[in-house]
Amino acid sequence: MNHVLTTERLVLRPVAARDHAGLLAHWTTPEVRRFMFDGTVLTPEQVTSAIEDSLRGFATAGHGLWLIREAGGSDLAGTAGLRPLDDLGLEITYSLAPAVWGRGYATEAARAVVDHALGPLGLPEVLAEIDEGNAASVAVVVRLGMTPFAVVPGVLGPLVRYRRTR
Repeated sequence: MNHVLTTERLVLRPVAARDHAGLLAHWTTPEVRRFMFDGTVLTPEQVTSAIEDSLRGFATAGHGLWLIREAGGSDLAGTAGLRPLDDLGLEITYSLAPAVWGRGYATEAARAVVDHALGPLGLPEVLAEIDEGNAASVAVVVRLGMTPFAVVPGVLGPLVRYRRTR
């Protein structure tokens, strides 16, 4: 299965070991890590682990972490992926470089991943867990047709869990 996803404006390709420096720079940007990592700074070893987990995920289940680039561009615009959410199922994750905020890329990339999950992968549902104060991500999951189903405690305050079924 080809794991590259394309949209009208974006190309999403699975991460590889060669992406380590770019991911580390992206994920240690304060604006990016604010909600995605609860403000913590990832170590190079944690980035290595994320890449290795993604490679295993694509090899065994057809999903993991994708790099987002503008079609025809070479700069890292962000990341999108599927990862386990507790024992409930897989959740959509995404992060964008501040330079591309406000262009609708989060929704576009997340929609491609959700469509991949509910289509070719055959998952029954996709989940999301969003910090209650992250209005931009709440707007993204609502645009994806996800609906809230639970509120759980989180490091930065309450987390709202969303789902979209096939």
